Amino acid sequence: MKDTDLALVDIGANLTHESFRPDFDAVLDRARAHGVAAIVVTGASAGGSRAAHALAQAHPGFLHATAGVHPHHAHEYDDATDELLRDLVATPDVKAVGETGLDYYRNYSPHAAQIAAFERQLAIAADSGKPLFLHQRDAHADFIACLDAVRGRVGRAVVHCFTGERAELVDYLDRDCYIGITGWICDERRGEHLRELARLVPADRLMIETDAPYLLPRDLRPKPSHRRNEPMYLAHVCAAVARARGEDVATTAAITSATARAFFGLAA
Repeated sequence: MKDTDLALVDIGANLTHESFRPDFDAVLDRARAHGVAAIVVTGASAGGSRAAHALAQAHPGFLHATAGVHPHHAHEYDDATDELLRDLVATPDVKAVGETGLDYYRNYSPHAAQIAAFERQLAIAADSGKPLFLHQRDAHADFIACLDAVRGRVGRAVVHCFTGERAELVDYLDRDCYIGITGWICDERRGEHLRELARLVPADRLMIETDAPYLLPRDLRPKPSHRRNEPMYLAHVCAAVARARGEDVATTAAITSATARAFFGLAA
């Protein structure tokens, strides 16, 4: 099967990142040429969410957006931010609330600020009915506690860029969360366990993403000289997930794309 036949959906690409400015249109062209049919552009700050929304408006049907504040920026969250996110989430181009969650690995924002910002964004999801695009690193217990506090009030949620252990995966699946897998699965040093866990994710809960420009697949050959990840490499991620699950690439492409389109409300 050729990459061009895959019709993939990249559920998380940071296309507002400055590294894409010099060749943005070419990045999109390469993505299409390698079978990517839709990209969800991640909003991770107030400014980034505005920019993601603008990109979705400029490329209807191909680019879509999320709007949120990543835990790294939680200390910047205020009433004006909350109002902005609510306004953006109310638009049809913004498909989810986030990227939001907790990150105790980097700790760029204090834990209390992260939890407060997360709780306010959970409230936006509850009020709007839009799904959640979630981030968690080294904060599982508090993350689960925040989700459980709004259980029944929020709808669909995807734990994006899942890199955790089996117990964490079970907790997410028990709460009907969806799982996003990136090129981390291609890393023989850190991603070996994901190849086992990928088999445990039900087909209707599995999605794939690049998290570009981050997480360039480690086993990519040849590697680009700039080491920047981009959506064109989603086909490589799809192939790695297919191998891990014992599926052919066409099957993995079809199930992850169908799940992503249903989750984000994208036209078929």
